Amino acid sequence: MENEVLFSMHTVFRIGDIQLMDENNDLYQVNLTLTSDNDQDLRTLTEQIRQETFPDSKGWYRLGQLLIKMAQLNKAQEVYEVLLHQATNESEKAIIYHQLGRIKGSQREYSEALTSLENALTIRQQLLPFSHPDLADSYNRIGAVYYSMNDYPKALSYFKIALTIRQQSLPSNHPDLGDSYNNIGVVYYKMDDCPKALSYYDKTLAINQQSLPTNHPDLAMSYNNIGLVYNSMGNYLQALSSLEKALAIRQQSLPSNHPDLGASYNYLGLVNENMDNYAKAHSFYERAVQIGQQSLPKNHPNLKLYTEKLESIKKKL
Repeated sequence: MENEVLFSMHTVFRIGDIQLMDENNDLYQVNLTLTSDNDQDLRTLTEQIRQETFPDSKGWYRLGQLLIKMAQLNKAQEVYEVLLHQATNESEKAIIYHQLGRIKGSQREYSEALTSLENALTIRQQLLPFSHPDLADSYNRIGAVYYSMNDYPKALSYFKIALTIRQQSLPSNHPDLGDSYNNIGVVYYKMDDCPKALSYYDKTLAINQQSLPTNHPDLAMSYNNIGLVYNSMGNYLQALSSLEKALAIRQQSLPSNHPDLGASYNYLGLVNENMDNYAKAHSFYERAVQIGQQSLPKNHPNLKLYTEKLESIKKKL
């Protein structure tokens, strides 16, 4: 008889890695490490996530928000569609339309996303003063959809309205302000205006350093974005410094085969390749491919990119 170990219902583990065990995508092996109730990093990050998932919301609303954060989009959609059917006032409907728009945007159903988000915006414009943070959320989310549609001028317009509202209504170090600065920086980066992108990314980083735990994924995102701008500007040493900081945070806070780690290794490979450090670039690309094979579908464009980079760098060794 095999030895068995029983854990209490509230036992907490760190997720080491998640490995696919069959070709039908039905069975995964999850490697766990038992952690202490007094794990300070865990407690800090857990409290931050709790604050990010509508701490004032209750019941189904909070469940829907948590499902979105866990990328369980179909389940989240089911929750919000039930809530929409049961909604008794316009304020509730605005919240639900907004969340349905988020879900549709993540599912790349952009037309439906815009319809839901514009419904939410229309209701909020009727009910709320211009300086209300919920209006900023609506403009920000619509901007994100236009960004995903590669309509950068429209995205920039909506992001800047959201920023104006947040500057009027929020403390100067509020994470939502950092989010606005980051979104505008991303658009400028896509429009090849690296100096403006870097200016907004630096503002994001300053806010995130003040308001987030040192192992928060959004802090890694800030360093990652700054690193990419420096790479585009040809400042490779600065790029490496920022990208290495992003990688260190992701190694602390994410499972060992999380797709964001694969992206970090890929970007470090890219910068090293630009510096003619081909052996290092090969090592980073190889790690990106390994993580991509564990965490992404076989036809995912990122996995294809990592594989092409690895094959290309082999010819330079």
